[in-house]
Order: sequence, then structure tokens, then C-alpha cells
Amino acid sequence: MPSSLLLPRADGTRVPYTAGRHAPIIPSGRPPRGRVAYAAAHVVRAPLADSDPLAGACLDWEATLAYRRYLWSLGLSVAEAMDTAQRGMGLDWETTRELIRRSVAEARACGGGIACGAGTDHMVLSPDLRLEEIEAAYLEQCAFVERQGARVILMASRALAAGARGPDDYRRVYGHILSQVAEPVIVHWLGEAFDPALAGYWGHRDLDAATEVCLEIIAEHAPKIDGIKISLLDADREVSLRRRLPPSVRMYTGDDYNYPALIRGDHEGYSHALLGIFDAIAPAASAALAALDDGDLERYERVLGPTVPLSRHIFAPPTRYYKTGIVFMAYLNGHQDHFHMVGGLESARSVPHLCELFVLADRAGLLRDPDLAVDRMRAVLALAGVV
Repeated sequence: MPSSLLLPRADGTRVPYTAGRHAPIIPSGRPPRGRVAYAAAHVVRAPLADSDPLAGACLDWEATLAYRRYLWSLGLSVAEAMDTAQRGMGLDWETTRELIRRSVAEARACGGGIACGAGTDHMVLSPDLRLEEIEAAYLEQCAFVERQGARVILMASRALAAGARGPDDYRRVYGHILSQVAEPVIVHWLGEAFDPALAGYWGHRDLDAATEVCLEIIAEHAPKIDGIKISLLDADREVSLRRRLPPSVRMYTGDDYNYPALIRGDHEGYSHALLGIFDAIAPAASAALAALDDGDLERYERVLGPTVPLSRHIFAPPTRYYKTGIVFMAYLNGHQDHFHMVGGLESARSVPHLCELFVLADRAGLLRDPDLAVDRMRAVLALAGVV
């Protein structure tokens, strides 16, 4: 029987809502054949850790790894230690190393696909950083990932964004790193909306000029690049860039606003997926990619279409706080027993925002047990003083 509750809105009113009228999406469980699909996975904080949540990350390892096993069981691969896992927003490098080590071992044990983020976030930012120091930091993290046996996702660097004097410095650093890695990497261009510290990446604030530098680097080092993940929330730019990539280099969409059309593609090509939203909508992603493999475009659209309003809400400005919505979805669906986050980021979104997320998730068929989700929504409301 559907469950009802009163949900507060931003204008101070409360509206009744009955959950459970939309049947939960049934995932496929088989890896997609026509696309490579990574879900950038979140981490679960250890809720009873007696430590300063702003000073370091204490993780619930079993809950964190169990969620990765869940993603693999749906046929998705895992993008580990990315911004979704709060790199640069509470997850320190010491904990990141252990996360990568454990996750790669789990992937090997259950045959799951995995790639791991490598960057420079263990550096102390300073205007005096030399390019040699940035290169050494990149290589340290890349070497660690490769020693574990995983593909590297070469993350954008705040240190490089702060220290580079222009495009030539990006050409030098990326050229040096790509010449040293053992296997082709996935380059990640994370836009300013996701991380304001990355404004002006590739040496230009103008995105057209930045795109040209990015493409030049890819063309020069194509044998060392598996693909590029674009997280600019600009579908037209992604398609344009996709059409200019070398034939051997994949486009991985990181566009959490426009992913259905980008993954479906057009007569000239398509994007693969490396998405934070796939963490939250994993059953729909699994089912939709299976439909795409089967040539059933109507079902593909029917499954993924209702997830877009949810994703646009989760990734609404300030976009970098989307992690709060990702973890809230895991809490509503019983994948973790609490709604606490590394760095206290559970407080980064308002209660009305979380209420709207609850409604949109239900309408998309993404509350796998509506009664449990209602009980957990009530607990969050009670904590906020909503009786």
C-alpha cells in the first residue's frame, strides 16, 4: 500500500505526498555490450568515528565496498576515488589509497570493472609550486593506481590550475605524465561548475580556446589515452569535441544533465558513460543500457527519461554539492544506515531540497522499498524539527 507524508517546501508550506505509486525499476544485471559504463561511486562515512569530520575521512569500509559490489551486480563498472567520492571535499590521500587498494581487490574478486582517479590533491597548494613538483605528484598517484592493477583516470589538478602560466604548461605536464604511464588513461576535464578552483583549465577561460588545447594534447598522445571524460554540462560542446577525437579515443560523458541523448548518440557517434548520477540511478542505468543493446530505443527513453529531472535537481547549483544528493539516495534505499557524510556535507543541501529529491526519485521508480524510504524521510524531517 502506498505510504503518505507531509513534505515541507521552500516557501514554508507543506504538501502531502504518497510514495510507491511508481513501480521500482528492475535492473538488467548484465554488463552493457554497446557502451562502456562507469558509475562514479560515493563513500560511506563511519558514523560513530570519534574524530573531527573536517580533519580526515573515517570510512565504513564494509558499507562502502558493499555499494561497489551492488554496482557491479547491476553490470556497471566503478569509477573509484573520483569527485563523487569527495576527492578534494574531505577525502584525503591517505584514505584514498586504502579505498583504491580495497576496491581494486574487490573488483578482482568479483570480476567487476574498475578505474581509479589519480591527481595531485595530496599537495599543499602554494603560488610557489613548480611544474616539476606537480608532475611528481601526478606520477606518484598514477604509479599507485597502476601498482594495484587498475586503469588510471587522470583527474584535473587544482595545483596545475593555480600554477600554470598558460597552455604550454598544460602541454608540458600532461605530455610528461602520459609518457610515463604504463597503460592508456582516461583524461578528466572537470568544469568550473563542479570545482571553481579549476576555472581556466587548459590555460584559457574561454572554453573554445581551452577545447583546442585539450584536443591538441589528446591528438599528440592518443596511444596513451583510452578516452576523455567531459564534465562541462554542455551537450553541444561535448558532441563537437567527440566528433574531433582520434578514432582510438573514446568520449565518456560526464554530463549529468544531458546523458540520455549523449549516450544514445546520433548518426556520427555516441558517448560512453562515466557519471556520478549513475551511482544514484544505477537500476535505471542498468535497465536502459540493456534496452539500448537490444535496440529498444523506446524502452531506453522510457527508463532514463524520468531520471533526468532527478539528476538536474541533484546537480543543481552549487553543483559541487551534488554528493549530498547521491548519498541521500543511498540512505533512502537502504544501502547505508545513516545520512552522515565525510566533512559533514549532509548539511550542504536544505531539507526542502531533499524533499524534492525524494519525490523525483519516487516518480523515476528509484525507491526500491517505498515504505523504508518514507520511514527514512520522516526521520530526516523529525531531525529538522518537522513534526
